[in-house]
Amino acid sequence: MTESQQPSAFGQSSRTVFATTFVTIFFAEFGDKTQLSTLLMSAESQSPWIVFGGAAIAMVTTSLLGVLLGCWIATRIAPRTVEKLASVSLLLISMMLLWDVVQ
Repeated sequence: MTESQQPSAFGQSSRTVFATTFVTIFFAEFGDKTQLSTLLMSAESQSPWIVFGGAAIAMVTTSLLGVLLGCWIATRIAPRTVEKLASVSLLLISMMLLWDVVQ
């Protein structure tokens, strides 16, 4: 069994984790404020490759920070607790956004 076929702590292979991460982040970022900002900066600057380089390095850096923070949290808090905290946080954010829409 190769490393890419070895199950992780949650019983998922590396390929499954990679594919899930890629698809989730790809669709989450598609059409969001960051992509629209990048589109506008590219159009305004007339330097698309420089904008691409800056945007790519920024996305890699923020992803690295997220992964490092996730690893740090995983060593201190149980996965079930992290899931519950994330669920409660997303629920609160959703309620705040709904409240903004209703007002």
